This record gives sequence, C-alpha cells and structure tokens, in this order.
Amino acid sequence: MIDPRLEKVVKAYDVRGLSPAELDADLTRALGEAFAIETGIDQGRGAAVIGHDMRDTSPLLVRAFADGVRAQGGNVIGIGLASTDLLYFASGDFDLPGAMITASHNPAQYNGIKLCRAGAKPIGYDSGLRAIAEKATELLGRSELPEPTGTYEERDALTRYAEYLHQIVPIPAGRRLKVVADAGNGMAGHTVPSVFASLDVELTPMYFELDGTFPNHDANPLDHSTLVDLQAKVRETGADIGLAFDGDADRCFVIDERGEVVSPSAITALIAHRALLTTPGATILHNVITSKAVPEIITENGGTAVRTPVGHSLIKAEMARTGAVFGGEHSGHFYFKDFFLADSGMIAALHVMAALAETDGTVSELMAQYERYVASGEINSTVADGPAILAELTKTYGDHDQDTMDGLTVTADSWWFNVRASNTEPLLRLNVEGDDEATMAAVRDDVLAVIRR
Repeated sequence: MIDPRLEKVVKAYDVRGLSPAELDADLTRALGEAFAIETGIDQGRGAAVIGHDMRDTSPLLVRAFADGVRAQGGNVIGIGLASTDLLYFASGDFDLPGAMITASHNPAQYNGIKLCRAGAKPIGYDSGLRAIAEKATELLGRSELPEPTGTYEERDALTRYAEYLHQIVPIPAGRRLKVVADAGNGMAGHTVPSVFASLDVELTPMYFELDGTFPNHDANPLDHSTLVDLQAKVRETGADIGLAFDGDADRCFVIDERGEVVSPSAITALIAHRALLTTPGATILHNVITSKAVPEIITENGGTAVRTPVGHSLIKAEMARTGAVFGGEHSGHFYFKDFFLADSGMIAALHVMAALAETDGTVSELMAQYERYVASGEINSTVADGPAILAELTKTYGDHDQDTMDGLTVTADSWWFNVRASNTEPLLRLNVEGDDEATMAAVRDDVLAVIRR
C-alpha cells in the first residue's frame, strides 16, 4: 500500500509533482530515508551523493532529502548546483548512489527527484522506486522524526566532469567553431562554461542566468516553440551551430547554421557511426520511435542495431545486458557506455561539434547523410479509452506488419507509425515516418482520424 500523496508524485522513472503543493519537505524527507534503506547506506554503511537544479523549491527539497538520508544513518556528499548528467557522473566517479532534485523540463511550479544506485545504475518504478515509495509510506506514519546522525560534506564534481568529457570526446584542433548555446535559464548555464572553457570556440551564451522561474521560455526543447530565440541568434551571428538544453541539461537539441532543427534521430545515427569507427562491430540501441535510418546506418557500418522501448531505465538495463556502447532516443536522450551507461546531452553536443570540426562544411551538410526520411514529430491526443483505440488501429491496419513493443508499430514499404500510451496522462502519442512529405502526411492524417474519431 502506497500513501496517496506518494502515488500522485511517484512516476515510472522518477518522482515529479507540483512543489510544494504535492511534493513537500515531509514527503521528500521520507523518500530520502527510504532511499538510504533501499540502497543499503543506512546505519553508517555508506554515503549518497546529492545535487540539485536552480528551481525555487530545490534548496528546501535537497535539505529535506539529505536530512532523510542522514536520519537513517547514511552520510551525504553534496555537489550543490548540478545538471542531471553531472549527478550521474558523480555517482559513477564516486561509486555512490545518487539523488538529483529536479523536474527536468517541466514548468517552474514543478519539482522532482531522479534516483540512481552506485555507478549511476537506474532506479525506476520496478527496480526500486516502488519499494522506496512503500517504505516512505511506513515512515510517514510515525509520530516523531529521528534526528540526523549521518555526516554531510560538500565536494566539487564539476571540474572532474569537464575533464572527463574531454577525455572521451576530444574536439580536434584547427577549426574554431562559432557556437550559440541556449541554457533556457537552466543548469546548462552552470555546466557549459566549465566544459567549454578549454575549447577553442567562439561561444555566444543565451539565458545562462540560473532562474527557476524560466523568464525567457520553458527549458523544453522538445517544444520547438522554445527554440525560436536560438534559431534567430544562430542566423543573426552566422554561427556554425546552435545548442539548446533542457532544464536539467541532460538533453540537447542541435540547430544547424540555417537555424533549422536537426532531428535527434540523425544525431543518434551520427554518434552511432562515430562509435562504430572506434569500436567496430559494436551493439547500438535505438528506441521504437527513432527513424528507420538509424538501424540502416548502424547495419551499413558493421554494427548490430537493437530496438528498445522508450524510457531511460529500460534503455540503461538493455545497454548493460547487451554490452551496447551507445543508445539514442528520439526525445534527445543519448546514453554512453563510457559514461556509466548514463545519458548526457553535453556529450552528444560534443560529438556533433567534434564531427563538425573534422570537416570544412556545415552542420546541414554533415547531417544530410543521416536524414533520409520525413517524420511527423510526436503528436499527442487526449483520449478516453486508449486500449480500445489501439485495438481499432490493430484491426484497421491488419494487412501490414505489426509489433507491440511499446504500443503498436505498423510498418509498410514506404512508411511506419507508432502509437503508444503516456505513462502519466490520458494521452496517445503518435509518431509517423514516410519516404517523403506526402506519404508521411497521408498516413498521419489517416491514423489521427481513427485516434480522434
């Protein structure tokens, strides 16, 4: 049995809710205590590393979570302001379980907690988060709170993080790139200056001031309306490349020299190609909504392509199982074996910059070989009965190849589509890809007619 307050904020992959209305200090402290027990660092047996983003409620929640860990006798190492991939790095580098206080790309009124075991191993609902919620439910029923007995210390992780990224993705010398980076007032404003300090680039920063109210635009590059300022600045400055990070800077979207958005699937294909040059025959993961160009390019370059459901804990587990060196999601999450199997928008950005610096051309020219088809982008529809609609689509497209990994995928010679349910909302998410614009649009409209009937 899970407390209804916890049921509201504990999601498939993390904790997320309005804060402090839904996620307050009391719940967060209980979650911290349960986390210490679940990861075995209670009773003086170990420590956890904790970081937080720039949201107004983050200082309150990080103190509450740390107090919870310490109340169970666990020690805490605080790394202060951090991006989520910086927290994952610290978890891997220190070999400690970790907690990141953030609501990622959600609006200002939200906050949350992302959790991992030592070595940045993921904690999702079925791999520890449910057990944490159940234990926290027990703890919430107490009449008195135990006093914290564990220790607290602060450490710098940012310097080592920047050094490590340059070790795994060196940028070749000889071409000085003009880069515009939009932090969206999120955590990239904290990490980009350190990572870029040793690079030979001309950096134009946008919205680097840390501000959890997001005064300029939501830090959510999946919503392309938030990219307008960056696109204009790239064109205005004649930059080689634009980079857009989400609120906790674990995702990055790329803008080419024309101000056009580069498909995350194309970035997946580019990084996969680069990985296969250094690790011939490697396994690369891609999820069900990446372009079919991704497995084609992996196979053409001698690699093994493995298809996965959407979701970071699922992909990290599959990377560990298969020994994959890289995995990419169409949502802008990119996972690296040499980064503790964790995702990092910064590493993806460095890969694109490194590939660009090896040429005399433009981003659009570089990416042309990886963009083969036309995609709809993700289209959300609010529905009353998602399973019934999926059943109707299964019947309607019964003459085509189908599979049910993460929703329904239907494939024909010149197009494919995937429809899957949201984990947290009454939504169906549609992605369509076709050989050309007309084909994609026709399939998109036909499928939406069924979904929205």
